[in-house]
Amino acid sequence: MAGHQAPLFPLVFIGPMASGKTKIGKRVARELRMPLIDTDKRIVAAYGPISEIFAREGEDYFRVLEREAVVEALATEAVVSLGGGAVLHPGTQADLAECTVVYLYTNAAAVKSRIRGPKRPLLRNGVSDWQRIYDQRRPTYEALASIRFDTSTRPVERIAADIVDWVNQNGKNERP
Repeated sequence: MAGHQAPLFPLVFIGPMASGKTKIGKRVARELRMPLIDTDKRIVAAYGPISEIFAREGEDYFRVLEREAVVEALATEAVVSLGGGAVLHPGTQADLAECTVVYLYTNAAAVKSRIRGPKRPLLRNGVSDWQRIYDQRRPTYEALASIRFDTSTRPVERIAADIVDWVNQNGKNERP
């Protein structure tokens, strides 16, 4: 499992779309007094909405932008939230093997209310697309994880508190 000899920061959140990486990452970063870097938000700030990038340039182009954002984010002592598909790149997988990786996972029932709207171009068919993509990516998420948290039903505040507790127990000497 990754992360045992890895420096504590960056503390990287991975997991399927709508698992709470950004929402929980924000709370954890605030509690730890660390910056949060959300790679999807950085891409949107620089290039526009992800759905428009997909429509205009295609998924392959988006993945190039995503990889650049990931490399930049992982070079920072921060809490980092990666887009669900960022782990697909072999370079990102290699980079994450040197990081502390928090895998947030959930189930289709919990995701159903979280994926409304046009913001997620890979989920045109809703939960069935989500489940198919998650099933494909799950082995990669699991292989990269230092620790895992189920976000299906527990309150975001409690999950974030548990992650902060884990960080404080596992990295006191490694924090700046």
